[in-house]
Amino acid sequence: MGRLIHFEIHVDDMERAMKFYGEVFGWSFQDWSDFAGMPYYGAVTGNEKEPGINGALMKRQSAPPEPNQALNGYACTMGVEDYDLTEAKILENGGKVAMPKYALPGMAWQGYYMDTEGNIFGIHQPDENAK
Repeated sequence: MGRLIHFEIHVDDMERAMKFYGEVFGWSFQDWSDFAGMPYYGAVTGNEKEPGINGALMKRQSAPPEPNQALNGYACTMGVEDYDLTEAKILENGGKVAMPKYALPGMAWQGYYMDTEGNIFGIHQPDENAK
């Protein structure tokens, strides 16, 4: 079985991206550039005792995604406790709405955003009353 164990977010401006993900989701970062041979920062996304995975921010190796192009890679979705508060943090820190909040009826609230580097990601708040 090929279980997902790590993710990488490609970025143009490492400091800007670390500030965005740190402020919005509370992630912390460790410099792993010596191991990778390029700007590469490990992202600690939460407590090891909770479900989830850690990943990294890495220096983008090619042109960034074009505005309004279809998603052509993976989209990571972060679980959040308060959708509206998280959306406010995303927008305050330079993110943009890609697909507004919508209900997954009886399950959750979901939406997609663009980070400061042009990457798409989702947020997901479980709520069995969503409709």
